[in-house]
Amino acid sequence: MSTTQSRSTALTITHTTTVISPGKSKEQDEQLAIETPYTITLNDETIGSSMVLPVGLEEFGAGFLFGQGYIKKAEEVKEVYICPDGRIAVYADVDMTEPKEVIITSGCGGTGKISKEMLEDAFEPLQDYTITFPEINSFIRQALSNSTLGHDTHCVHGCALWQNGKMQAFFEDVGRHNAVDKVLGAILLGKATARGAIYTTGRLTSDMVLKCARIGIPIIMSRTAPSSLGLAIARRSGATLAAYARPDRVNVFHNPSRIKT
Repeated sequence: MSTTQSRSTALTITHTTTVISPGKSKEQDEQLAIETPYTITLNDETIGSSMVLPVGLEEFGAGFLFGQGYIKKAEEVKEVYICPDGRIAVYADVDMTEPKEVIITSGCGGTGKISKEMLEDAFEPLQDYTITFPEINSFIRQALSNSTLGHDTHCVHGCALWQNGKMQAFFEDVGRHNAVDKVLGAILLGKATARGAIYTTGRLTSDMVLKCARIGIPIIMSRTAPSSLGLAIARRSGATLAAYARPDRVNVFHNPSRIKT
């Protein structure tokens, strides 16, 4: 089953700006992406907060907790509720007796943290998967054209998951980490599996690569660049790391064997 973000909630507001150039000015309407604070709780205990595009919130809650090291597999997640008071309440069969030691990453807000054990523990084998270049072409084109929100606001990142010859999940957010967390949350909620390729418009820093590899995604692609630690994590996990991805080319920084020309 594929999953994409629902548009039942308004995701933009309109604001009139004054466009000034040499010798003239004019008024112009602009679309602004809505950024909303949400608190994530696990079994009624507050874990963190983040500014989020208000869509795909169930997926974000599960993905956020995965990145913090509280949830490790889909079977642990029992229920997710979006509460009127701005909480994403996740209930899971997990041990919460000790707080997680976290590392502050290059991200911002709550998604700029990962658990220390998530960074240091050994990696499980990644899912067995390959992708052809015609599939990459279709994948990137579909991901970039799936929503007008990026074009309308120039303020969001997109993230998509490709499996079995088609795009299975797509989400956007004001934060690149949030968009990835929503796709990971879709996996945790049983709406997709990790056996595929993920594509993000955000750069592949350590936490971005780490979360994708930890959940088992074997092919990690980005429109932009990886960092040195992002590459080091791809090497440790065995993930295929592809950057500067375009419909007609990718720069593979590690393990090109999963991309079939």
